[in-house]
Amino acid sequence: MSLTDAYLGTAAQAVALLGAPEVAAAWEKPSALAEMTVRGLAGHLAYQVFEVGSVVGAPAAEEAPIALLEHYARAVWIDAPLDSEINVGIRARGEGLAAEGVRELVERVGTVLAGQRADLAGLDGERAVSIPRAGWALSLDDFLVTRLLEFAVHMDDLAVSVGITAPELSDEAFDPVLTLLARLAARRHGQVPLLRALARVERAPSAVNAL
Repeated sequence: MSLTDAYLGTAAQAVALLGAPEVAAAWEKPSALAEMTVRGLAGHLAYQVFEVGSVVGAPAAEEAPIALLEHYARAVWIDAPLDSEINVGIRARGEGLAAEGVRELVERVGTVLAGQRADLAGLDGERAVSIPRAGWALSLDDFLVTRLLEFAVHMDDLAVSVGITAPELSDEAFDPVLTLLARLAARRHGQVPLLRALARVERAPSAVNAL
C-alpha cells in the first residue's frame, strides 16, 4: 500500500468519525483540548483533508523539498503557548470551518475527499509540494505523513472529547506515524530516554513526548 492509499483510508476514517452521532450531540461542548470546542476540533480535523486538496491542486513547487524532520524543526506551533498568534489562528480556523454545522461539514469534507481519490492517482510521491503558510516545500509523500500524524492525534482527541473509542489506523498508516513520533521524541529527549521508556520501565523517564 502506498502512502497515498494510507492517507485516503485514514481520511475516510476521519470523515466517518466526524459523522458519528456523538460528535453532533457534543458539538457545542468543550473538547479535550484546552480552549477548543468539539466544533472547533472537528473543523481542525476536517481541515487536514482540505489542506491536502489545496496542496495537490497547486502547481509543483519550484524549490527543492526539505527533510521531514527539518519541517518539524521549523514549525512555529510546536511548544507555542495557547494564547500565541499561531494557536489562536488554528482555533479560529477550526471554528470557522465548522460554523455551518456538523452535517454541512461532513458533507463538504466527504466531497473533497472523494475528489482527491482521482487527484492523487498517479502523482509521484517525490513531487515537491509547497506547504501553505510555511515558506518551504516537502515531497508529497512526506506531506502525506504529516497529515497522517494529524489524523492520528486529532481523531483520538475528538473521540476522547465525545466519549467514544478512537479508530485504529491501518499498519500502513500507523508505521510512518510511529516512526516520525519516535524520531521527534528522540530528538527532543535523546535516544537513551526513549529506549528506556520503551524497553526499561524501571528506568523510564517521566516524559518522552514527541510534540
